[in-house]
Amino acid sequence: MPIPPTNTLPSLPSSPHHTGEEGPEEEQGQESDRSGWHQLQAPEVLRRPAVWDLQSHVQPEPEAGESATAVEDVLHRPSAENTAPKELNSYRPVALTSHLMKTLERLILAHLRPLVSSFMDPLQFAYQPSIGVDDAVIYLLHTSLTHLEKAGSTVKIMFFDFSSAFNTIQPRLLGDKLEVAGVDHHLTTWILDYLTQRPQFVRVKGSESDRLLCSTGVPQGTVLAPFLFTLYTADFSYSTSSCHLQKFSDDSAAVGLITDGNDTEYRELIQGFVDWSLRNNLQINAGKTKELVVDFRRRNNPPPAPVNILGTDVDVVESYKYLGVHLNNNLDWTHNTDALVKKGNSRLFLLRRLRSFGVQGPLLRTFYDSVVGSAIFYGIVCWSSSITDRDRKRMDRLVRRASSVLGCPLDSVEVVGNGRMMAKLSSMLNNTSHPLQDTLAALGSSFSERLLHPRCVKESPAGLAFMAPLPGLLD
Repeated sequence: MPIPPTNTLPSLPSSPHHTGEEGPEEEQGQESDRSGWHQLQAPEVLRRPAVWDLQSHVQPEPEAGESATAVEDVLHRPSAENTAPKELNSYRPVALTSHLMKTLERLILAHLRPLVSSFMDPLQFAYQPSIGVDDAVIYLLHTSLTHLEKAGSTVKIMFFDFSSAFNTIQPRLLGDKLEVAGVDHHLTTWILDYLTQRPQFVRVKGSESDRLLCSTGVPQGTVLAPFLFTLYTADFSYSTSSCHLQKFSDDSAAVGLITDGNDTEYRELIQGFVDWSLRNNLQINAGKTKELVVDFRRRNNPPPAPVNILGTDVDVVESYKYLGVHLNNNLDWTHNTDALVKKGNSRLFLLRRLRSFGVQGPLLRTFYDSVVGSAIFYGIVCWSSSITDRDRKRMDRLVRRASSVLGCPLDSVEVVGNGRMMAKLSSMLNNTSHPLQDTLAALGSSFSERLLHPRCVKESPAGLAFMAPLPGLLD
């Protein structure tokens, strides 16, 4: 069925005022961007009639010698941490792109994904079907806790921080990687045309900067941009029995499973990743890169020499927020529970306010599930079977308070955790490309479809047990 033409694309306004440059500020899952207008070139070389037909309705067909343009407006709003900004660094880019252009990108993504599936890093957890944040944290915890059961073992985790990672991608290098991955020349050329010569300006409080043409980075707020970044970083992967590098988009972590203090391979992996980043124009922010060391050995050992990245010694921290989950050097979930309780209390205030306005019944329950419950139970499959009784009681008290506001019973933390762990295990077993597929398959009984009791769930020196046999979970 043909798509009717649309005239919803915005017109280009004048830009009489110049605001200067906006410095970068990073937030989880986002990067700052000095972009304003993004030019998306028409795919003259993409010889797929269905895609071209859609593009012809997104924008008028260009006159001879004229390039077609789909325009994207990027406004700026205050960041979540600073609701009353006093400087430009406190503003976030918000990209507003045509819905039809996003539809075109989804069609191209559906065509591109299977072409490059064999080229992708198996430890890239972002933008993969049936894999998400929980899987990345689960993989890190599983490898770490399994190793910590051995005598003389230590785990070191280097959490890398990139400076404006999405904005520093080089389209030429990306094009070379697409060719290596087996993407046909026409699609590669369209993607390069899509990324280059994008006119941009910044608009803040009604003031606009001069326009500049940008041929670096990927336009944020688009469908293709995140997947293109994972392609850009796919050619660096590392996984051995004692070290691995895992990624979630631009959040990269090098995990070293150290025995008797020998961290040579771990340091070589870090240096190799730093060198690769420099060659690919990705800028590692050594000041924000942190190292977490989990060491349960009882004897006093001299502190190892700090890891040096680009002339800066990396700080060793006691706790780090990784993909929204707080991990500490004892792996006891205390910091994570504190953060969840604090956020849950702030969301409960909103729930009470809604009830005071007369909102009740299914609408109030929907708000709880989407706003309050999502905060309280964030990452629950990672910590539900490992938190202390004290922390579990704190979380249950929070749930009971929400229940009294709603006027209906709510499942406890244990019940919710068991249910979501069952769903996650089922998803992992059914996903043949999951990094833990072989580990879980080895737990299967040869006489039934039940999972056997895994030997690695014994209590670690920290009193933890990841993927412990929850009641009825392994039956």
